Amino acid sequence: MSGDIEGIGAAVTAGLAGRVVEPRHGGTRVVKGHERCLNCGTSLAGPHCHHCGQRADVHRSFGAIGHDLVHAIFHFEGKIWNTLPLLAWRPGDLTRRYIDGERARFISPLALFLFAVFLTYAVLAMLGSGGGVGEEIAKAAAEQTRSNALKESFAIEADRIEARLASKTLAAADRQMLEDERATLQKSADYLGVARRLSQEEIDKGPPVLESPVEQVMTGADFLSRTKVDTGVPFIDESLQKAIANPALIFYKLQANAYKFAWALIPMSLPFMWLLYPFSRRFHTYDHFVFVTYSISFMLLMFVVVRLFNLTIFGDVATAFAMLYMPFHMYRQLRGAYRSSRIGAFVRTNLLLFFSMFSVMMFMFLLLALGVMG
Repeated sequence: MSGDIEGIGAAVTAGLAGRVVEPRHGGTRVVKGHERCLNCGTSLAGPHCHHCGQRADVHRSFGAIGHDLVHAIFHFEGKIWNTLPLLAWRPGDLTRRYIDGERARFISPLALFLFAVFLTYAVLAMLGSGGGVGEEIAKAAAEQTRSNALKESFAIEADRIEARLASKTLAAADRQMLEDERATLQKSADYLGVARRLSQEEIDKGPPVLESPVEQVMTGADFLSRTKVDTGVPFIDESLQKAIANPALIFYKLQANAYKFAWALIPMSLPFMWLLYPFSRRFHTYDHFVFVTYSISFMLLMFVVVRLFNLTIFGDVATAFAMLYMPFHMYRQLRGAYRSSRIGAFVRTNLLLFFSMFSVMMFMFLLLALGVMG
């Protein structure tokens, strides 16, 4: 229930955030008696003020609140219906037309990106990531956290018993009782699967490589929890120890930070776009920014559509189609936005796929660092 509320709240926030970036929306009539703009006082010559852009119709009814909310979320001044078809099928034309100055008809890249991020978060909050892998990894992280907590409690109790057994003045009856308690503690630890400390040989070998990503995460986390971290930097060691002790918290922080820092994908991707067209005087940083922002927005929106299709019998078909269409979409956007030849666009598409994977890896490392240090 709380996830549904968070998802609805995120969807509403998406519209409001988009409206901040795209503040002007439609109005078709002028209220009688209002000959001047109520915002700046400029004489009106139509449904909008030509000076500040405010609508002449400033309705104050209760029903107008709901209209404004729905309009802010779904309409974006009607631009969304001009933007999405081009973004889906002719992304290069959309990118080039926006760069060349045709902007009143389309949603700006940043507004669309904000909307896509919030919408993705809303869908994930309500439906989950899908496929079961994310949920299984979250369960594995929670299980590892529980195991680490048990191990810590057993270690504390074992240290207490050993300290008392080391006393030379301990009575024979008390010593026997403590030894029995230690044996019982060891049996409980073995039964619950509490990890033992690894030998140096096992540390050098490292964790095994498994086919299942979930089992790999559990095995890797268990291996790290039994290995002492010593980088030589105190605050890094302390942060890593906290992460190892509570992987469930780190996984939660990764999810939260992915939503908060999604914007970092844009500046991370810009240098790679420059590498596709090095030393070119035709294209500037702004061109690359528009390209990257529209491209990431489309990928997020496509993920949302696929996630919704996964609720139906067409989920596998939608997933396969998305995997095939993603590089084709990059190709069309490169060819249209940069006026590349077919061969040039094909070569750069392959490079862009590699660069995209590298950017995502950098982004994941950033999230991991934020989760560990935070």
